[in-house]
Amino acid sequence: MISNTTSNHITGRHKAARVALCLLAVIMGCTAWVAQARVAGYKNPQHAVAAKEGAKARRVKRITPQIPRANRNQKNKVFLDNADELSANEAVSTDYQVLKGNVKFQRGNMFMYCDSAYFYPKTSSLDAFGNVKIIQGDTLKVFADVLHYYGDDEIAQLRYNVKMQNRNMTVYTDSLDYEVRSNVGYYFNGGRLVDSRGNVLTSEFGRYELDTKKSQFSTNVHLVNKKYDLRTDMLDYNTATHVADIVSETIIRSDGNVIRTNSGWYNAAADNATLYNRSTLLSKDGKTLVGDTVYYSRRNGYGEAKGNVILTDPKHKVILDGGYGYHNENAKMSYVTRHARAREFSQKDTLYLHGDTMRTFVDTASHRVLTAYPRVRFYRVDVQGLCDSMAFSQADTIVRMYRHALLWNDNKQISGEQINVHLNDSTVDWATLPSSGIMAEHLGENYYNQLSGRQMRAEFEQKELRRLSVDGNVLTLFYPQEKDSTYNKLISAESSYLTIDLKPKQQIDKVKMWPEVNGKVIPLFLAKRTDLYLPGFQWYDNLRPHNPDEIYDVSSEMMQLLSQPETGGRHRASGR
Repeated sequence: MISNTTSNHITGRHKAARVALCLLAVIMGCTAWVAQARVAGYKNPQHAVAAKEGAKARRVKRITPQIPRANRNQKNKVFLDNADELSANEAVSTDYQVLKGNVKFQRGNMFMYCDSAYFYPKTSSLDAFGNVKIIQGDTLKVFADVLHYYGDDEIAQLRYNVKMQNRNMTVYTDSLDYEVRSNVGYYFNGGRLVDSRGNVLTSEFGRYELDTKKSQFSTNVHLVNKKYDLRTDMLDYNTATHVADIVSETIIRSDGNVIRTNSGWYNAAADNATLYNRSTLLSKDGKTLVGDTVYYSRRNGYGEAKGNVILTDPKHKVILDGGYGYHNENAKMSYVTRHARAREFSQKDTLYLHGDTMRTFVDTASHRVLTAYPRVRFYRVDVQGLCDSMAFSQADTIVRMYRHALLWNDNKQISGEQINVHLNDSTVDWATLPSSGIMAEHLGENYYNQLSGRQMRAEFEQKELRRLSVDGNVLTLFYPQEKDSTYNKLISAESSYLTIDLKPKQQIDKVKMWPEVNGKVIPLFLAKRTDLYLPGFQWYDNLRPHNPDEIYDVSSEMMQLLSQPETGGRHRASGR
């Protein structure tokens, strides 16, 4: 038989054991709850324990609005509208409530939904989990797995599978902070923005203003749609206007065209761009357009540039530069004006050409044509010239110089209303004066060999003159060189036809004139000044460019020459 004392002792031990087991269960439960809270993103484990203790209190089904008669439009105040279950333990804490099932909160015109939450009424804060949704008015919807809302700061932190919809724009990310007060959302661990026009923008960091529709993106920014592809490290973009403001090194690609810039804007809706700071446009036909300011319309297929413009055509080995440039890839036409210059570098020596406007285009036979007009001047080591206008066609590789054309080579000058120069691999093959002209060679002092006629042709070999042919109204005036290399007489002759053959180094080999020749020999000491020159002859060495920089020197004497009426009725090469 067990005594009462023994019985009481055993009973006491059993009670102690039961108490110890209960304490152990509570400790283990709290430890598990803390771990669960940390996994769920709950910042303060002690608060999680308190919320768990509160859940043990009396449960109330279908919670009705927390303060039914309160003004639900109070600034910054969050109200609990609904929950299937509420758990609280005032003995542990009066700050937390644990909510489960169809949870709904309201803050002004913003509603927050979730499967479960920890709610802090005093600070209007909450932690929400599962099927999180925020709806604000009829313009904003946000979805996520987890939400932390801080009432004091009015900041909503959304985590995992986040999707924010604002009218015609959607942002996808795993970490989004939404500033309710300023209506601004931003992500910082990679995100993607999609708008209604099919523009998709991805970046590491992004910031979006819901009111203004302005957004800012940085680090590995990639904007793409069916028409173009933009890559940069920093970009401002407006989802309402679809305009991207470029603020760092940027590359835009579309249909073989490439734009490189670090400043400007791109309108995705109109498909055009205005760029600054020496931007570059590389078109699909291989041409490059560079300028201080560049405008490009992909829809219309043209670009224009202002300020130190450079248009490069590597296929045809030509560079155009000037103050303003234009390129139309659909019309296959380009031009440069305002201190315009063309550089042709197919040969060892570059040809420098200046005209008020330089134009390249494709004619009806699909041949490339280069024109310069007016007030044209050009320089190359072996040849220099000027005229009112000029045209070069790849069809026949002939340079045509119009209106008061002048051409120099060493100490020789050719002048006429029109001069045609044929190029073979960019070197002079032959030249013609189809409507009268004068060829002259300066011997020294006031002495010049001279030749004029109705039609003239010069043929070259290795950049040297080898043969001269004149048809009609031939007039010659030349000084035969004596054995001692001096000149003491002048020969003047005229006929209907003439040919002159020359040896290397421009030495005369044979002169032939026919059918009838009239002439005379005049000793120099008896020659009058009028005997020294053919009618219409003038030596224009003061107009001749002597280096590449002088092609821009349009003097008053040149302007006066070009303003004189044409005698041959030739047209200006405008390319139009």
